[in-house]
Amino acid sequence: MGTAEQVSKYQRIQPFVEILDSTLRDGEQTSGVSFLPHEKLMIARMLLNDLNVDRIEVASARVSEGEKEAVGMICRYAEKIDKLERVEVLGFVDGGQSIDWIADCGGKTMNLLAKGSLKHCTQQLQKTPEEHIEDIRQEVKYAREKGITVNLYLEDWSDGMKDSPFYVYQLMDALCDSGIRRFMLPDTLGIMNPLQCIEYFRKMVKRYADTHFDFHAHNDYDLAVSNSLAAVLSGAKGLHVTVNGLGERCGNAPLSSVQVILKDHFNARTNICENKLNDISRLVESYSGIAVAPNQPIIGDNVFTQVAGVHADGDKKNGLYQNALVPERFGRRREYALGKNSGRANIAKNLEELGLELTPEQTRRVTQRITELGDKKERVTQGICLSSSAMS
Repeated sequence: MGTAEQVSKYQRIQPFVEILDSTLRDGEQTSGVSFLPHEKLMIARMLLNDLNVDRIEVASARVSEGEKEAVGMICRYAEKIDKLERVEVLGFVDGGQSIDWIADCGGKTMNLLAKGSLKHCTQQLQKTPEEHIEDIRQEVKYAREKGITVNLYLEDWSDGMKDSPFYVYQLMDALCDSGIRRFMLPDTLGIMNPLQCIEYFRKMVKRYADTHFDFHAHNDYDLAVSNSLAAVLSGAKGLHVTVNGLGERCGNAPLSSVQVILKDHFNARTNICENKLNDISRLVESYSGIAVAPNQPIIGDNVFTQVAGVHADGDKKNGLYQNALVPERFGRRREYALGKNSGRANIAKNLEELGLELTPEQTRRVTQRITELGDKKERVTQGICLSSSAMS
């Protein structure tokens, strides 16, 4: 089945896609970002309660005492609202130490980090595949004894499928019956393109048809969103995202972009409350200190601002310059910029907001004044519009 046919199929059947937000774990691996425990709690509360994200990955085990305090606070809150199973912590193959740490925090789900490529297994761990598999099985067994559910990351999976698929299959064959709930397939180095993603995912889904696969994208080639959607088209049941696309190096797939493309282009269903996307973006922007680009789709300051006068004119005539991404959908509103490209329609929109109605001559003079200011690269506001109309 070709990609076009796959898109058509998904538009017909409305698949459900589970969303894991990793802002508090992978997002905190953004250079210069460190959330305080109470900030982590506030972000977790908004993700779980307001946005209704299916799962949140909130920390790496054994990092610090501050991290342990934050995870404990989040777990207590999640248990109170009956969503503790949605809180996940990254853990390691470390003889049960991560499991004990998570249990001490009150956590119930561990995302165990294993090696998804032969070179990571043999060169970083300096173990044979058989030794690594046995270590993983022991971790999973101990976690189950402690009442902790295990999902498994196959770190560097994309390289593994490119260079050592036999190793990936060896790992999967040995672990499919071990009680692991989800297998999470990361493009750890952000090296894949959508065609590769489709190819690799198809192979995994065909070989392990009854397995739940998540996809975890990185954005080194600016393909995190495209690869995420390719994974869904090829059978991924879950996607990993972060608020504002935070994450290691170039970041992860942004929650807002993934959500709207899943819904608008593939007719997929999620549990995300879209009208809270802007609120969570602003909160994370404030706590992280990482500014959102003004032209970032959905959440950027400028994305619902019309500049060209012809666009404002078209909006008055049955919304000719609008698409499905209407600002009200995300708790925002459309704005009309004032400047040398504005034209009468933009100015009329702003005057309407100010409750002013001008004569054609007054409107012409206001337009002239705004154009002059725009040519001087001065910022034009509604206040200038108001003062210019009074002078007229």
